[in-house]
Amino acid sequence: MSAQDQLYTNPTTGLIHSYGGDEANCTISVCPVELSIYGYRPSLPFSAVLIALYSLAIIAQGYLGIKYKKWGFMVSMMLGCTAEIIGYVGRMLYNQNPWGDIGFLIQIILITIGPVFFAAAIYVLLYQIVCYIDRSASRVNPKFFYWVFIPADIISLILQAAGGAMSASAEDGSDSGVDIALAGLILQVVTLTFFSVCVLDYMWCSRSTWKSTKLPKPFISFAAFLALATVLIQIRCVYRVYELSEGYSRDSEALRDEAMFNGLEGVMIILAALCLIPAHPGFVFKNNETLKRDSQVEEPKLVQEA
Repeated sequence: MSAQDQLYTNPTTGLIHSYGGDEANCTISVCPVELSIYGYRPSLPFSAVLIALYSLAIIAQGYLGIKYKKWGFMVSMMLGCTAEIIGYVGRMLYNQNPWGDIGFLIQIILITIGPVFFAAAIYVLLYQIVCYIDRSASRVNPKFFYWVFIPADIISLILQAAGGAMSASAEDGSDSGVDIALAGLILQVVTLTFFSVCVLDYMWCSRSTWKSTKLPKPFISFAAFLALATVLIQIRCVYRVYELSEGYSRDSEALRDEAMFNGLEGVMIILAALCLIPAHPGFVFKNNETLKRDSQVEEPKLVQEA
């Protein structure tokens, strides 16, 4: 769409305003919000509630991280919550000016990458689960999970951040930026799926151990909330792949559906963040304790700190 096609004549004043590209000068007072990329003004109350909940999650993760000395998990969770908070501040700025670059840039990058940090926190826990239940039951060295999933998560983070930045800084959305962000999201979906398969495979291989031993209630609660958080993040990622498949276009129905965004992005991820509070590793993995008492656990430094 050319810059000439992105002009709006205000019926009251007769003045012509641009609603797209670098020359955009529309504001809420002179142009209908339907002419903006999203076609709506993000809900201020919804953003405010999420900011408050993420702030509480940061406090909880900080307290638990310090108490149990799980620094890696704490940092990952706090980075994710911080990204989400700043992202929803961007949504608030976008509410004030749907044609402004700052609010759009902030929310498109940070809300997109926030869940990557939550996924990183989850991936590290598989190593600890294997060492806790029965290290010998794993088909591969437990370090495999750490060194495969974390690099994949980092690549996903880079792709989503770079793609979001390119899309936000380009006129009416960059096709290459959308493709890069989409690749990052697809990689995250594939990684989460593979992670889930690995967890299920390990649970099957180690069934003789956990069936013959009464699983502690803290571990059962931890595992349930961890599984729920993983499913919630997966649902969100699949939704974002669908949303981005049509690009940042005013013709995209998915992009311009606020209820869908709030439900499948906002609600899914805040619930995942809250689930990862009772799924904190400090509640279960203490002093290298294991279900199989004769196993020897020698954790690499990075995993010990998680």
